This record gives sequence, C-alpha cells and structure tokens, in this order.
Amino acid sequence: MFSDQIKSLATEALELCRTKKYQIATAESCTGGLIIGSLTEIAGSSDVVDRGFITYSNQAKMDMLGISDDILNRHGAVSPETAIAMVTGALENSEADIAISVTGIAGPGGGSVHKPVGLVHMAVMKRGEDAIHKKYLFGDIGRASVRQETVIQALKLIMSVC
Repeated sequence: MFSDQIKSLATEALELCRTKKYQIATAESCTGGLIIGSLTEIAGSSDVVDRGFITYSNQAKMDMLGISDDILNRHGAVSPETAIAMVTGALENSEADIAISVTGIAGPGGGSVHKPVGLVHMAVMKRGEDAIHKKYLFGDIGRASVRQETVIQALKLIMSVC
C-alpha cells in the first residue's frame, strides 16, 4: 500500500519518537489519514501513535480540533493559520507529545491563482513549544502524487522535532 520510501521514513520516525518516549498525533485534511496510516502500517507502532484526526471538512476541523470559524472564514482551510490551529488542536485533544497537521489542495480541481493545486501547508508542534509551519508547492503533479509527497514531507517534519 505504501512505497518503500514511506515505509522507511515511517519506521525511522517511529524509532526516533520511541527512543524519546514521544507519542504522535496527526490532524489531516488533504491526506485523509495517510500519515497516520503510514505510521500504523509498521508493526509495533502502538507505543508511539496516540491518535489521528481526519478533518476533511471545515465542520470536522471545528468539531474535532476546536478551530474557530473565524480562522476558516478569514484565511480559508488551506492556510498557515489553519495548519497551525489544526496542530494546536491535535495536541490539545490528545495525549501526544508531538503533532503534525496537513491541509492542502491535492487536485485535480479546487485550485486558484492564489492557492494552486499542489499547495500544502503543514505544521508540527511539540507540546510546550511553538508550532513550526512549512509551505510546500508540489505543483499539479496529480492527486496521488501530491498526497504521497505530503506524507513524505510530514514524516520528515516529525523527525525534525524529535
């Protein structure tokens, strides 16, 4: 189901977190659970993975992560502000030490001049620290490829804070 590269990165992320006794939570929109899926694909992940929030709709973002409709109305679902609110909400609503959030436009439609297909905002946050935001412009490389690249970068971002 997952590429060898994703399996390798997921294994490495789990091992890094395991050595520090960190637990992970994810808040995913455009990936629809692929990040948490890549982690739980690895046997023994239950000592590191706390939970995953799949918040594809704006209502889910508000209900599950406590994001205000003001953030979504002012900045949109695909924005740095929403990614940071998502990662903050994931930590507030979990027992995790580290959370990652992703929101983007995987395509093939839905893009605009200001928010093109392939735009993804991510945020990672360690409990007690500030969120780190990253913006990726993968381009219109196809829905599956945007989602796969997002998972790869998310796993790398998790490792960067371990």
